Amino acid sequence: MEAGGRRQQEERRRLRELRQEAVEYYRGHRVQQRVEDALNALFPLRPADLYGELANYFSKFSKAPVICKLVGRKVLDGVGQPTLEVEIYCTVKNYEKKICSIVMSSHSQIPENPLSETTEADEKERNDSVNTAVEWVNESLNTMLKNLKPTDQCEVDKMLGEYFSKKVEEKKEIQKQEEAAEATLTLTSCTPSATALPGEKKTAKPGKKVAVAERRIPPAEPWESVLCGSLAIGGTSLAIAKAAATISHIPLYLHIALLKHDQDSPKEMTLPLPMVTLLNCEKILPAKLKLVKEIILIPPVQLSLKQGIERVLDIQKEMMRLLEPPGKTTSPQLANSKKGRAHNTGKKALPQALKRISHLGCLITGCDNLEQPLLLMQTACNNIGLELGTDMYLAINCAAHELMDYVKGKYEILTGTFKSPEEMVDIYVELINKFPFIIALIDPLRKEYHVNSALKSRNKDPKKWSSAGKTVVFCCSLWDRQQWSNICYALGSKCYLIAEDAATCISKLKIDQNISIPMCSGVVLKYINQTKVSDLIELTGLLDGQRHITILGSPDRESSDDSLVDLAVGLGARFIKLGGLSRGERVTKYNRLLAIEEELAKNGTLREANLKFIAFAEESQPEKQLSDVPPPPKARAVASTALPASPAGSQPACSAPSK
Repeated sequence: MEAGGRRQQEERRRLRELRQEAVEYYRGHRVQQRVEDALNALFPLRPADLYGELANYFSKFSKAPVICKLVGRKVLDGVGQPTLEVEIYCTVKNYEKKICSIVMSSHSQIPENPLSETTEADEKERNDSVNTAVEWVNESLNTMLKNLKPTDQCEVDKMLGEYFSKKVEEKKEIQKQEEAAEATLTLTSCTPSATALPGEKKTAKPGKKVAVAERRIPPAEPWESVLCGSLAIGGTSLAIAKAAATISHIPLYLHIALLKHDQDSPKEMTLPLPMVTLLNCEKILPAKLKLVKEIILIPPVQLSLKQGIERVLDIQKEMMRLLEPPGKTTSPQLANSKKGRAHNTGKKALPQALKRISHLGCLITGCDNLEQPLLLMQTACNNIGLELGTDMYLAINCAAHELMDYVKGKYEILTGTFKSPEEMVDIYVELINKFPFIIALIDPLRKEYHVNSALKSRNKDPKKWSSAGKTVVFCCSLWDRQQWSNICYALGSKCYLIAEDAATCISKLKIDQNISIPMCSGVVLKYINQTKVSDLIELTGLLDGQRHITILGSPDRESSDDSLVDLAVGLGARFIKLGGLSRGERVTKYNRLLAIEEELAKNGTLREANLKFIAFAEESQPEKQLSDVPPPPKARAVASTALPASPAGSQPACSAPSK
C-alpha cells in the first residue's frame, strides 16, 4: 500500500511539473494572449470558415520558411534540346513543401546550315554542361544553401558567386596541368636540331623587333568560354528569387522591383515595350541580302500592350498572305500613297518565301536588297490601313558581327558586295533618312576591339609585348570604337543604337563600376549561364545612371519559363525582345506580359511608357584611347529627341548620370 501511494504521489508531482512547463512554454510564446486576440477579432466577423480564418490569423506568427532542398533536373527546351530545371523546397510550418521551379534557357546560336560534325560537338557539349549543372544543384548547392531564407537574395547570390569562382579556378588549374603534360610530351617526342634545315627561316635574335604588317582592322575577339555547369548558378539564383516572391505572396516582378529599390515599393511601374520579330531574313543563297537578320515591330506607346499585340497580329496575317508561294497569289504593289509611289519607283518585285516559322517564332524570307523587306513591311501595313511611323515602328537587327570578312577588312552586306566601316555608317544614315519609321538598329557594327588585359599586365605600353626574347608590335586600333561613336553622333537623335552581340556577357560588362560597352543607346541583356539576379539588378542600376536603356532579350534556345518577363518589368527595362508571336515558348511570355499589364492597370499603378532618343554631343576626344572603359557619360548631351507620335510632356527616357 505504501509503495502504491508513493507511485501516485510521484505521478501527481510529475503532472504538476508538466503543467507548469506547459504554462511557461505557452506563456513564453504568448499563446493565451494571441488566442484571445484572435477570438475577439474574429467574433464580430463571424466568418463562415472559422478554422480557416484562425489558421490565416496564426500563420503570420509562424517562422519564416527556410530552404530545405534543391532539386536539379534535366528537361527539354523549346527546340527539344536539354536544359536545366531547378526546384526549390522549403520547410514551411514544420512541413517540407515544394515552392516553385524554373527552367533555364541556354544561349547558343542556331546556325542556318550547320555541319553534322559541328552539330554533334555542340550536342555533346550541351549535354555535358546540363549534366554537370544537375550534379551541382543536387549535391554542392543543395548542401550549401540548406537552412537559408529564400528572401536573402544577396547572401544566396554571394555564395553562388564564390562557388562559381572556385570552380573557375579549379578549371584553370586542370588546364595548366594538361598544358604542362602536353608540353612535356612534345619535348620528349621531338629531337632538337642544331642546324636549320634547308629552306627553313632563321629565328630572330633576342631583343630584335619583328615587324608585323599593320592590319586594317583588329581581329575578331575569341568566343567567351562558358564553364561547364554554369547553368546551375543562374538557375538557382532565379529559382530562389521566385521562391521568395511566392512565400511573400507577391508577383515576381514586384519582388525584383523591391530588391532593386531597397524594399521601397514603386508607386507606378512601366511595362517594357515589346520588340516583336516579324521576319527572319535568311543569309544563304538564293537570297543576296546579308545586312538584315530580323525585321522587328514596335507598337506606339499610345496603345495598350493588348492593342499593340493585336495590331502586330494583323500585320503578321497580311504578311503571310503576301508571302504565299508563287502560283497561289501575286505580289501586290505598294498602296497608292504618296510615300508608296515614291519608294516603289524603279524597285524590284517584293520577295517571295515559303510560310516557314523559324525558331525565333517568326516568318522566314530571303531578300535581294536592303529595301525589299522594308517595302514589304510598308505594303503589309498600307494594305490594312496602317502607316509606318505613326501606327507602328520598325527595328532592324543587323547582326553585323556575322558580316565581317576579316581578309578584306569589310562587311559583306550583299553577296559579293563589301563595305568599309566608314561606308557602313553612311549606309545607315541614308537608310534612316529614307525610312524614318526605323527607330532602332541592333548591332549595326561588330563588337569593339578591346586591348587584351593580359598584354597590358605585362607591359605598361599595351602596344608592345615581349615574349621569348622578341618584341612584337601590335596594332591596337580604336577602329570599332570610333565607328560606334560616329554612328551615335550621326543617328543618336533619330533612333536607338543598340548593342546585343556587340555587348559581352553580363559577368564581364561591369568593370570597376563602369560599363564595358561601346558608345550606344542601350544594351540587350540575357539571363543565361552564371548570371545571377543580383548581377542584373546592379548592372541595370549602372545602365540607368549612365543613361543607357535596358532591353531584356530571350536567348535563341528559349524555354517555356516566363520569369524573363517579370525580370524585365521589375528591373524597369525599356524594351523586351522575345522573338515572334509563334511557338509556345515565346507566346507564353507575351501572355505573361499581358497578364501583368492587366494586373497593374487594375491596381492603378500602370504608367505609360515613352520613346525618346538621346542626342550624343560630338565633343573632342583623344584620337587614341586605350582604356577598356568607354568615355564618361558627360561626353553625351542631356538633350533628347522624342518621336513625333509620343505624347507631349512625357518625361525623358533616361535619368541623368549618377554623381
